Amino acid sequence: QSLPQQKLLTWLSVLECVEVFAEMGTARAWGEMGRWTIIVLIQLAKAILRLLLLLWYKAGIQTSPPIVPLNREQQQPLHPQHMEGSSSGKDQTYVGKRSSRVVRSLQSTPSLQSRYWGSPQQREESQSRRAEEMNQPPTPLGLQETIAESIYIARPLLHLLSLGVWGQRSWKPWLLSATLDVSSLSLLSDLKDLNRRERAELRRRTILLLYYLLRSPFYDRYSEGRILFLLRLLADYVPGLGFVTR
Repeated sequence: QSLPQQKLLTWLSVLECVEVFAEMGTARAWGEMGRWTIIVLIQLAKAILRLLLLLWYKAGIQTSPPIVPLNREQQQPLHPQHMEGSSSGKDQTYVGKRSSRVVRSLQSTPSLQSRYWGSPQQREESQSRRAEEMNQPPTPLGLQETIAESIYIARPLLHLLSLGVWGQRSWKPWLLSATLDVSSLSLLSDLKDLNRRERAELRRRTILLLYYLLRSPFYDRYSEGRILFLLRLLADYVPGLGFVTR
């Protein structure tokens, strides 16, 4: 990735990390008007950054979070004490003459914090496989897929606009947001040969559709009563859960 693209991803990650804190702090300081103002500004900034990544840098399907968190256990070197030695693992293992079993030699045993309980060959293969998966370039998007990703990026802004037009108690913002999410996923379903990160992102978006059951006005009219009834049922008849469910 180029340096400007990395900076865009960094700023997008920062916005996603602080948006809830900014909303709560602004609501405490300036009330509801300030709260909705900061929500609109943050969502507008996120949409602009994501559209730049999509249309200018051809970033493909964008994941959430934008920068994949570092797995430090997977990034640890195989032999931190002897990085200048052979990386093939031949000097760090011993092969039994009769059993042909590969075991680690005591001289190359790493510290307990970085110890891997498999053979060095398995560790190297898994690390190389993960590195290849993480370094795969984004899948090129055609016109249909670009429109689908643009719909997904613009959906928060359209949802906020519909809330301002029809109010928070109307079904129209809920239906509009759900329609845009389903339409985006439907248009992206035809895309083949996705890498691992992109497939995981599409699965995440599909699972997030369940959140519409917990969003107003659907939650206020349908989900709330059933969820509270289930919690009361668990509190009354399942020992040990009463304190948590109440």
